[in-house]
Amino acid sequence: MGFVISDCEGIDRITSPPHANYRYSVEASIHAGLDMLMVPYKYEEFISTLTSLVEEKIIPMSRVDDAVSRILKVKFTMGLFEHPIADLSQADKLGCQEHRDLAREAVRKSMGLLKNGKEVDSPMLPLPKKTSRMLVTGIHADNFGYQCGGWTIAWQGLRGNHLTSGTTILSAIVAAIDPSTKIVHRENPELKFINSNKFSYAIVVVGELPYAETAGDNLNLTIPEPGPSMIENVCGNVKCVVVLISGRPLVIEPYLPYMDALVAAWLPGSEGHGVVDVLFGDYGFTGKLHRTWFKTVDQLPMNVGDEHYHPLFPNWFWTNNHAS
Repeated sequence: MGFVISDCEGIDRITSPPHANYRYSVEASIHAGLDMLMVPYKYEEFISTLTSLVEEKIIPMSRVDDAVSRILKVKFTMGLFEHPIADLSQADKLGCQEHRDLAREAVRKSMGLLKNGKEVDSPMLPLPKKTSRMLVTGIHADNFGYQCGGWTIAWQGLRGNHLTSGTTILSAIVAAIDPSTKIVHRENPELKFINSNKFSYAIVVVGELPYAETAGDNLNLTIPEPGPSMIENVCGNVKCVVVLISGRPLVIEPYLPYMDALVAAWLPGSEGHGVVDVLFGDYGFTGKLHRTWFKTVDQLPMNVGDEHYHPLFPNWFWTNNHAS
């Protein structure tokens, strides 16, 4: 039991350009089996168009009745007619410490260790909590919005630390390390500054800017500047671990030689503590790649089993659990 719903303004894209022949789009989508259509703005146009198509017997009333019956069955089963308003009795618990602890656990369990040391027998991670001077850099190091990405409070995401409460990666580092360790935070330090401070190591947090849906379409899949320049400047002169914040694999092969360690943190959301838990060894890395990480976009699409499957990092889950 259930019903089929379109994406937001989805039927507009049946034609090219979108909405070029809306009457046809409504007719085609209803005949194709859509029961509910997400029409957020021009709903009067949709209602009048559908009504006209029914009156002209292009769409039979029986098809409308079928769609309505599916929708009503689901609503009755969910109890929406008896209890149309959400139960708010637990609302005050949203964002409680128990929730944040669970989110923190999810972050650290999803972290992927892609490189650890320039030599096999010389790992970079875990990092020591007690050292002389540590550099934390990158525009993603102290930014909730960048950690969360799109579809979080705002559709395309937000930038900065004003959208919610939680812990950025920088504040989590400050809370985790030994008080005697000097932390220097610069979003985009100049090369002269990097070379003159004798840092024990650096944590470089870079990645994508927030996006959702087609706003994130990208044929290059590169790390936006100043990320690449920062990796070269910092990791080329200081022992470093790069923490990559992204919603998908990105082009990183050109920068791998500069890095001592590389961590895929994906989009950790509000709980930066989960990232720091594994960087400093309080918990081990357990995250495994469920997607192939390509070398160049020219290889795409690339899937396990392809004749020329030469990824930068393979789909660990598939290659280790579905081997022939």
